[in-house]
Amino acid sequence: MKKLLPIYILLLLVSWKSSAQIITSKKEALKKGVYSYAEKENDSETAMVEVTEAPVSLPSEKITVNSNETIEDKEGRKTEKAEEKERKRLRKLIESQRPDPDFIPAPDESYFAQQVVNNAMQFEGITYRTGGTTKEGMDCSGMVYTTFNIFDISLPRSSHEMAKAGRKIKLTEVRKGDLLFFDNNPRRNRINHVGLVTEVTEDGEIKFIHATLQLGVVVSSLKEPYYENSFIQANRVIED
Repeated sequence: MKKLLPIYILLLLVSWKSSAQIITSKKEALKKGVYSYAEKENDSETAMVEVTEAPVSLPSEKITVNSNETIEDKEGRKTEKAEEKERKRLRKLIESQRPDPDFIPAPDESYFAQQVVNNAMQFEGITYRTGGTTKEGMDCSGMVYTTFNIFDISLPRSSHEMAKAGRKIKLTEVRKGDLLFFDNNPRRNRINHVGLVTEVTEDGEIKFIHATLQLGVVVSSLKEPYYENSFIQANRVIED
Protein backbone atom coordinates (compact mmCIF):
# COMPACT_ATOMS: atom_id res chain seq x y z
CA MET A 1 0.00 0.00 0.00
CA LYS A 2 2.89 2.32 0.83
CA LYS A 3 4.41 1.61 -2.61
CA LEU A 4 1.22 2.71 -4.39
CA LEU A 5 0.88 6.01 -2.52
CA PRO A 6 3.55 8.00 -4.46
CA ILE A 7 2.00 6.87 -7.76
CA TYR A 8 -1.46 7.98 -6.59
CA ILE A 9 -0.16 11.39 -5.55
CA LEU A 10 1.59 11.84 -8.92
CA LEU A 11 -1.59 11.05 -10.86
CA LEU A 12 -3.56 13.45 -8.67
CA LEU A 13 -1.16 16.31 -9.41
CA VAL A 14 -1.31 15.70 -13.17
CA SER A 15 -5.11 15.62 -13.07
CA TRP A 16 -5.24 18.89 -11.11
CA LYS A 17 -2.90 20.62 -13.56
CA SER A 18 -5.06 19.63 -16.56
CA SER A 19 -8.32 20.72 -14.94
CA ALA A 20 -6.78 23.97 -13.85
CA GLN A 21 -6.29 25.11 -17.48
CA ILE A 22 -8.81 27.91 -18.27
CA ILE A 23 -9.45 28.46 -22.01
CA THR A 24 -10.63 32.00 -22.66
CA SER A 25 -10.82 32.07 -26.46
CA LYS A 26 -11.02 29.94 -29.55
CA LYS A 27 -7.58 31.19 -30.59
CA GLU A 28 -6.09 30.08 -27.26
CA ALA A 29 -7.75 26.69 -27.53
CA LEU A 30 -6.29 26.16 -30.95
CA LYS A 31 -2.87 27.20 -29.71
CA LYS A 32 -3.01 24.71 -26.86
CA GLY A 33 -4.26 21.98 -29.20
CA VAL A 34 -7.48 21.32 -27.33
CA TYR A 35 -9.78 22.48 -30.18
CA SER A 36 -9.79 21.80 -33.89
CA TYR A 37 -12.33 22.14 -36.77
CA ALA A 38 -12.52 21.27 -40.44
CA GLU A 39 -13.67 23.98 -42.90
CA LYS A 40 -15.30 22.75 -46.06
CA GLU A 41 -13.68 24.42 -49.03
CA ASN A 42 -15.50 22.51 -51.74
CA ASP A 43 -17.99 24.87 -53.43
CA SER A 44 -20.27 21.98 -54.19
CA GLU A 45 -20.63 21.29 -50.48
CA THR A 46 -21.11 24.91 -49.50
CA ALA A 47 -24.75 25.91 -49.24
CA MET A 48 -25.58 29.12 -51.13
CA VAL A 49 -28.41 31.08 -49.63
CA GLU A 50 -29.98 33.84 -51.79
CA VAL A 51 -31.24 36.70 -49.68
CA THR A 52 -33.84 38.98 -51.25
CA GLU A 53 -35.05 42.22 -49.75
CA ALA A 54 -38.76 42.52 -49.20
CA PRO A 55 -40.23 45.74 -50.62
CA VAL A 56 -40.31 48.46 -48.06
CA SER A 57 -43.85 49.52 -47.38
CA LEU A 58 -44.00 53.18 -46.49
CA PRO A 59 -47.09 54.65 -44.88
CA SER A 60 -49.05 56.23 -47.72
CA GLU A 61 -51.12 59.35 -47.34
CA LYS A 62 -54.83 58.81 -47.65
CA ILE A 63 -56.25 60.65 -50.65
CA THR A 64 -59.85 61.75 -50.61
CA VAL A 65 -62.03 63.33 -53.26
CA ASN A 66 -64.65 65.74 -52.05
CA SER A 67 -67.83 66.88 -53.83
CA ASN A 68 -66.12 69.63 -55.84
CA GLU A 69 -63.48 67.20 -57.10
CA THR A 70 -60.64 68.79 -55.11
CA ILE A 71 -58.12 66.06 -54.23
CA GLU A 72 -56.53 66.51 -50.81
CA ASP A 73 -54.40 64.41 -48.48
CA LYS A 74 -55.37 63.66 -44.89
CA GLU A 75 -53.84 66.95 -43.69
CA GLY A 76 -55.96 68.98 -46.06
CA ARG A 77 -53.14 69.90 -48.43
CA LYS A 78 -53.86 69.93 -52.17
CA THR A 79 -51.85 67.41 -54.14
CA GLU A 80 -49.94 68.42 -57.26
CA LYS A 81 -52.54 66.61 -59.37
CA ALA A 82 -55.34 68.60 -57.78
CA GLU A 83 -53.51 71.90 -58.23
CA GLU A 84 -52.90 71.19 -61.92
CA LYS A 85 -56.56 70.25 -62.38
CA GLU A 86 -57.63 73.46 -60.67
CA ARG A 87 -55.33 75.53 -62.91
CA LYS A 88 -56.80 73.91 -66.02
CA ARG A 89 -60.34 74.54 -64.77
CA LEU A 90 -59.66 78.22 -64.13
CA ARG A 91 -57.89 78.59 -67.48
CA LYS A 92 -60.86 77.03 -69.25
CA LEU A 93 -63.25 79.33 -67.39
CA ILE A 94 -61.26 82.41 -68.36
CA GLU A 95 -61.06 81.30 -71.99
CA SER A 96 -64.82 80.72 -72.07
CA GLN A 97 -65.40 84.31 -70.96
CA ARG A 98 -62.98 85.80 -73.44
CA PRO A 99 -64.47 87.11 -76.71
CA ASP A 100 -63.94 85.01 -79.81
CA PRO A 101 -60.78 86.43 -81.43
CA ASP A 102 -62.37 85.93 -84.84
CA PHE A 103 -65.38 88.01 -83.86
CA ILE A 104 -64.93 91.76 -84.18
CA PRO A 105 -68.18 93.52 -83.23
CA ALA A 106 -69.37 96.23 -85.54
CA PRO A 107 -69.95 99.65 -83.93
CA ASP A 108 -73.63 98.84 -83.48
CA GLU A 109 -73.14 95.21 -82.35
CA SER A 110 -72.33 93.67 -78.98
CA TYR A 111 -70.56 90.57 -77.76
CA PHE A 112 -73.64 89.60 -75.77
CA ALA A 113 -75.83 89.70 -78.87
CA GLN A 114 -73.31 87.43 -80.60
CA GLN A 115 -73.58 84.91 -77.77
CA VAL A 116 -77.37 84.94 -78.02
CA VAL A 117 -77.08 84.19 -81.73
CA ASN A 118 -74.50 81.46 -81.12
CA ASN A 119 -76.84 79.69 -78.74
CA ALA A 120 -79.77 80.00 -81.11
CA MET A 121 -77.69 78.48 -83.92
CA GLN A 122 -77.20 75.36 -81.83
CA PHE A 123 -80.88 74.60 -82.39
CA GLU A 124 -80.55 74.62 -86.17
CA GLY A 125 -81.95 71.40 -87.64
CA ILE A 126 -84.33 70.61 -84.78
CA THR A 127 -87.75 69.48 -85.96
CA TYR A 128 -90.87 71.61 -85.57
CA ARG A 129 -93.24 70.84 -82.71
CA THR A 130 -96.15 73.03 -81.67
CA GLY A 131 -95.51 74.32 -78.16
CA GLY A 132 -92.05 72.74 -78.09
CA THR A 133 -89.13 74.34 -76.25
CA THR A 134 -86.54 71.54 -76.24
CA LYS A 135 -84.27 69.76 -78.67
CA GLU A 136 -87.01 67.18 -79.10
CA GLY A 137 -88.92 69.82 -81.05
CA MET A 138 -89.62 73.58 -81.09
CA ASP A 139 -92.00 76.08 -82.55
CA CYS A 140 -90.92 79.60 -83.59
CA SER A 141 -91.60 81.39 -80.32
CA GLY A 142 -90.39 78.36 -78.34
CA MET A 143 -86.96 78.59 -80.01
CA VAL A 144 -86.61 82.33 -79.28
CA TYR A 145 -88.01 81.91 -75.75
CA THR A 146 -85.54 79.10 -74.94
CA THR A 147 -82.56 80.99 -76.40
CA PHE A 148 -83.11 84.10 -74.31
CA ASN A 149 -83.96 82.04 -71.25
CA ILE A 150 -80.39 80.67 -71.33
CA PHE A 151 -79.28 84.18 -70.42
CA ASP A 152 -82.01 84.64 -67.81
CA ILE A 153 -83.99 86.94 -70.08
CA SER A 154 -87.64 86.06 -69.74
CA LEU A 155 -89.81 86.74 -72.79
CA PRO A 156 -93.51 86.06 -73.30
CA ARG A 157 -94.19 82.58 -74.63
CA SER A 158 -96.21 83.43 -77.75
CA SER A 159 -94.96 85.47 -80.72
CA HIS A 160 -98.01 87.76 -80.46
CA GLU A 161 -97.15 88.69 -76.86
CA MET A 162 -93.42 88.62 -77.54
CA ALA A 163 -93.92 91.43 -80.08
CA LYS A 164 -94.76 93.70 -77.12
CA ALA A 165 -91.36 93.12 -75.47
CA GLY A 166 -88.46 95.49 -75.94
CA ARG A 167 -88.94 98.40 -78.32
CA LYS A 168 -89.85 98.67 -81.97
CA ILE A 169 -87.11 99.72 -84.36
CA LYS A 170 -86.90 100.58 -88.03
CA LEU A 171 -85.85 97.89 -90.46
CA THR A 172 -82.80 99.97 -91.34
CA GLU A 173 -81.73 99.87 -87.68
CA VAL A 174 -81.90 96.10 -87.36
CA ARG A 175 -78.79 94.38 -86.07
CA LYS A 176 -77.71 90.98 -84.82
CA GLY A 177 -79.81 89.77 -81.88
CA ASP A 178 -82.98 91.72 -82.78
CA LEU A 179 -86.34 90.05 -83.31
CA LEU A 180 -88.43 90.00 -86.48
CA PHE A 181 -92.18 89.45 -86.39
CA PHE A 182 -94.45 88.21 -89.17
CA ASP A 183 -98.09 87.62 -90.00
CA ASN A 184 -98.29 84.39 -91.94
CA ASN A 185 -102.08 84.24 -91.80
CA PRO A 186 -103.60 87.38 -93.38
CA ARG A 187 -107.11 86.27 -92.46
CA ARG A 188 -106.36 86.65 -88.75
CA ASN A 189 -104.41 89.90 -89.19
CA ARG A 190 -102.14 89.39 -86.20
CA ILE A 191 -98.52 88.47 -85.50
CA ASN A 192 -98.06 84.71 -85.41
CA HIS A 193 -94.39 84.15 -86.23
CA VAL A 194 -91.00 85.33 -84.91
CA GLY A 195 -87.34 84.98 -85.85
CA LEU A 196 -84.00 86.04 -84.40
CA VAL A 197 -81.62 88.12 -86.55
CA THR A 198 -78.32 86.26 -87.03
CA GLU A 199 -76.60 88.52 -89.55
CA VAL A 200 -76.90 91.77 -91.47
CA THR A 201 -74.66 91.69 -94.53
CA GLU A 202 -72.82 94.64 -95.99
CA ASP A 203 -75.42 95.00 -98.71
CA GLY A 204 -78.22 95.12 -96.14
CA GLU A 205 -79.53 91.56 -96.36
CA ILE A 206 -81.08 90.47 -93.08
CA LYS A 207 -80.77 86.80 -92.12
CA PHE A 208 -82.66 85.25 -89.23
CA ILE A 209 -83.11 81.88 -87.54
CA HIS A 210 -86.61 80.59 -86.89
CA ALA A 211 -88.68 77.40 -86.72
CA THR A 212 -90.80 76.49 -89.74
CA LEU A 213 -93.50 73.84 -90.01
CA GLN A 214 -91.85 72.01 -92.91
CA LEU A 215 -88.11 72.47 -92.30
CA GLY A 216 -87.85 72.88 -88.54
CA VAL A 217 -85.27 75.35 -87.22
CA VAL A 218 -83.51 77.00 -90.19
CA VAL A 219 -81.85 80.25 -91.24
CA SER A 220 -83.75 82.32 -93.82
CA SER A 221 -83.39 85.71 -95.49
CA LEU A 222 -85.77 88.61 -95.27
CA LYS A 223 -85.17 89.05 -98.98
CA GLU A 224 -87.16 85.91 -99.67
CA PRO A 225 -90.55 87.08 -101.06
CA TYR A 226 -92.59 85.04 -98.57
CA TYR A 227 -90.96 86.67 -95.52
CA GLU A 228 -90.60 90.08 -97.14
CA ASN A 229 -94.34 90.18 -97.77
CA SER A 230 -95.36 88.86 -94.34
CA PHE A 231 -92.97 91.01 -92.28
CA ILE A 232 -94.71 93.22 -89.68
CA GLN A 233 -92.14 94.73 -87.30
CA ALA A 234 -88.69 94.47 -85.68
CA ASN A 235 -88.04 94.71 -81.94
CA ARG A 236 -84.88 95.16 -79.90
CA VAL A 237 -84.69 93.40 -76.55
CA ILE A 238 -80.90 93.55 -76.14
CA GLU A 239 -79.93 97.09 -75.16
CA ASP A 240 -76.22 97.48 -74.50
